[in-house]
Amino acid sequence: MTVENVNIRVMIVEDDPDWRRGLAAYINSQPDMVVVAEADTAERALQRAEEAQPDVILLDIMLADSPEGLRLAGELPLSSDARIMMLTSMDDKAFVVEAFRAGAVNYLVKSEFSVIPDAVRKAAADHSAIDASAARQMLEEFRRLKHLEREYEVDKFKRQVTPSELQMLSMIHEGYSQSEIAEKEFLSLRTVKNHVSNILRKLGGKSSKDAAKKAKDMGLF
Repeated sequence: MTVENVNIRVMIVEDDPDWRRGLAAYINSQPDMVVVAEADTAERALQRAEEAQPDVILLDIMLADSPEGLRLAGELPLSSDARIMMLTSMDDKAFVVEAFRAGAVNYLVKSEFSVIPDAVRKAAADHSAIDASAARQMLEEFRRLKHLEREYEVDKFKRQVTPSELQMLSMIHEGYSQSEIAEKEFLSLRTVKNHVSNILRKLGGKSSKDAAKKAKDMGLF
């Protein structure tokens, strides 16, 4: 098979010679694609991509025992207009997110060998759909990051208000007026007003009720 009579030009960036050889043979066995370049380092990949101008680049995330492929995914568009597909032997949710941020159009686990040709065809046709496994991992990672973000917000809220101010927010949420809080807690109305003023100054809320609702939504009481 020659380069001239095929439609899809593929480049493989992989530092495992056995795996690279096997993948190249598999790609070359397809009737509509051919491997036009191979590389085992980031430097060679940038050079070969510029020379060969592939349609699709199969890029391993791990090069030389580090996730060098993620950096390379951001640099390859400067050398080539190829669509980049990330390949990995690891099922790592954080890497999935980073791969798409770097500009990859798909992310496939190497063990799913049989799906690679169709994924290449879709990428070359610019109709690439995210692999179901990658989409699931991205969703799980976004949920994890959202949970971490919430934990950070709760911790920040806790550090901004004192226990007595938090108790006051709880009473405000329960519907107590400032005068009722003063009477129930044996405080002067002026002291209660000062507490509320401090709370709003710290949290920047529009009202004490808004601040109380935010504390409730965070599960602080």
